[in-house]
Amino acid sequence: MNKETILIVDDEKEIRDLLDIYLKNEGYETLKAADGEEALNILVNNQVSLIILDVMMPKLDGIAACMKIREENNTPIIMLSAKSEDMDKIMGLTTGADDYLTKPFNPLELIARVKSQIRRYTRLNNNFSEQREAYKANIVEVDDLIINFDTHEVKIGEKEIKLTPTEFDILGLLARNKGKIFSIENIYESVWKEEFMQSDNTVMVHIRKIREKIEENTRKPKYIKTVWGVGYKIEK
Repeated sequence: MNKETILIVDDEKEIRDLLDIYLKNEGYETLKAADGEEALNILVNNQVSLIILDVMMPKLDGIAACMKIREENNTPIIMLSAKSEDMDKIMGLTTGADDYLTKPFNPLELIARVKSQIRRYTRLNNNFSEQREAYKANIVEVDDLIINFDTHEVKIGEKEIKLTPTEFDILGLLARNKGKIFSIENIYESVWKEEFMQSDNTVMVHIRKIREKIEENTRKPKYIKTVWGVGYKIEK
């Protein structure tokens, strides 16, 4: 049985109660909040393994709450929204969410995504020693970009760069394989450990967000290069 605790944040009681039932049937513990402010208060005193976060809520909406959470917390976040436009999905992902699901959704699909995110997050935090042995390098440098896989820190010179776990995984994958071109499909399946869906633009959104954090000029990136029609790479 699972022992992880999931925080459900949605202003619709029916959705909170529905997800509560499905998650508890899978063995998860749950906490529930009706808005972003309540969620932040819960996180002060409770450790959770994943947050399901609705976008449209009173007091503090999901976008603002996600940004506040990401200031100090790397817990996986799955966003829910009644909006299906790409820009809404991009907004959710760029503020730090790890996944995005549009309402109405199949609760079983959400459960599958919850399990996937928790597996990835657990693997990220528990398998550093195995990764270090496999790569035989704990620090990778690309010019003045320094990636420390022991401490999970990224710096440009002396400036520390804050990345989400997913952003760190993508940057680490490219940096550890300097000169190798990774397609969007390669990156997605390497980082998410899930089969890639052709219509999914999640990787591109994350690449754009990483560039915004590490590049002086995102139109002429110094570190992550685009190989048009093929994918992305970090040059040797």
